[in-house]
Amino acid sequence: MTPRTSGRTARRPLRLPSWLPVDGYVLALLGTVALAALLPASGTAATVTEGASTGAVALLFFLYGARLSTREALDGLKHWRLHLAVLGCTFLLFPLLGLAARGLVPGVLTPQLYSGFLFLCLVPSTIQSSIAFTSIARGNVPAAICAGSFSSLAGIVLTPLLAALLLGNSAGGLSADALLKIVLQLLVPFLAGQFLRRWVGGFLLRHKKALGYVDRGSILLVVYTAFSQGMVAGIWHLVTPARLGALLAVEVVLLAVMLGLTWYGARRLGFDRADRIAIQFAGSKKSLAAGLPMASVLFGPHASLAVLPLMLFHQMQLMVCAVIAKRRARDPEAAEETGTASAPAPAAPGVPAAGA
Repeated sequence: MTPRTSGRTARRPLRLPSWLPVDGYVLALLGTVALAALLPASGTAATVTEGASTGAVALLFFLYGARLSTREALDGLKHWRLHLAVLGCTFLLFPLLGLAARGLVPGVLTPQLYSGFLFLCLVPSTIQSSIAFTSIARGNVPAAICAGSFSSLAGIVLTPLLAALLLGNSAGGLSADALLKIVLQLLVPFLAGQFLRRWVGGFLLRHKKALGYVDRGSILLVVYTAFSQGMVAGIWHLVTPARLGALLAVEVVLLAVMLGLTWYGARRLGFDRADRIAIQFAGSKKSLAAGLPMASVLFGPHASLAVLPLMLFHQMQLMVCAVIAKRRARDPEAAEETGTASAPAPAAPGVPAAGA
């Protein structure tokens, strides 16, 4: 019988193999870095872009606060053991591994790259991509939603404080000026978003797609400003191809260790398969969308090298976790736990707009 859906099939967008996700937004980030290298903002243009970047960071955290449902977060506290496990991985195990990597300086990593690597270990977890991977792997999706939200909320406070304590002068220390910048650019807009959520929440929901472009454009502006400052300051002579290769190798080890610890550690703690999946994907990943604006506030002119490890790790985690999620969905164990399984997502995830 001749199928009659050929016209409908022809209109379907082409998809790359699910085991090889290409992060289009990271390509846009790399393009922004190239633009900053060729045409860095200097003089008056630098002043304008820096002011616009400051406003963009405040806008991002306002939107984060306005989108976070306080009721959903409070309801999610019922699964407190899982959330403590994710928070422990994000803000305890990751920083400990980052501190352990201090022994790689200066033989493997330069001091500047190590500062960025340690900052990567302090960034909160993702939200949207953790949810998508958990869904594909047939894990506990509601737990992943709450765990990612709690991590992002805690990161508003914990990431700047941990960076100030562990990175010292590299992140501005604990000076009054540094704390004031954190409060004004990160915490105040976030709290304002939470306060105004009851009035602006409906508008944000109706214009979710358009605001996603606002998120992404704001982050691209932050990246352009940071890398322009790096080019003007002449810091890129510190990064050689060999150093970049060493950084990638260290990040491969970091991701592998965290994927193993989250999976087998959750099993030892008595979590079932669906919860282990949520813990693995929420506890082993880092948010590019939250980390980039935080770095611009904490590191200032040195933010370009500070965010480089995070950008590389972000793309790596997406590719590796996409493969793992597909394999988890095909595990024989998955078929035995259909009562707690979630339907797999229709396609491999791309890059989330906010909280990625």
